[in-house]
Amino acid sequence: MFNTLNTYEGIFRRLFSQHSKKWFSVTMLFTLVGCTSIPDGIKPVEGFELDRYLGQWYEVARYDHSFEEGLSNVTATYAMRGDGGVKVINRGYSQEEAKWDEAEGKAYFVSTADTAHLKVSFFGPFYASYVVMALDKEDYQYAMITGPDRDYLWILAREKTLPQETIDALLAQATQNGFDTSKLIWVSHDTP
Repeated sequence: MFNTLNTYEGIFRRLFSQHSKKWFSVTMLFTLVGCTSIPDGIKPVEGFELDRYLGQWYEVARYDHSFEEGLSNVTATYAMRGDGGVKVINRGYSQEEAKWDEAEGKAYFVSTADTAHLKVSFFGPFYASYVVMALDKEDYQYAMITGPDRDYLWILAREKTLPQETIDALLAQATQNGFDTSKLIWVSHDTP
């Protein structure tokens, strides 16, 4: 008679055999490396100065994602960590729950400190790509960020709003780089 328990036991033995462990490790490595990749054709800002980027930024616009769903008054604050990395605090207000949500993470440069490509983590050893693709290099008053692919896009500013000509220029650059700007959510910064 067919023994289901023995069949499952055999499957698990094969799945976790030494050969499978190697393939699993390689797959995980590619998955994690893929998370810190840069979308094709996107160039991170060069000549990046982290000390000028630190501080509070307002989220002006973003693509909608479950981790920010329904949040207004969103800010990102960056500060140095003792280990040379960057402390990241993202904060937003949930109207539905009538409370502030906050997440603390850490970020590190993927290559050199003057190339605006970082890996950021809000959960254990899992990192995602943080690519500054546009930046007001003169005054560090606005930035446009993407992730590992074109499913992520944020426009940040030092103030709650940006001049329309700056928004238009950023939208044109995003469109030229293959982003669908009609998917952007314009973040409200009305005090709750």
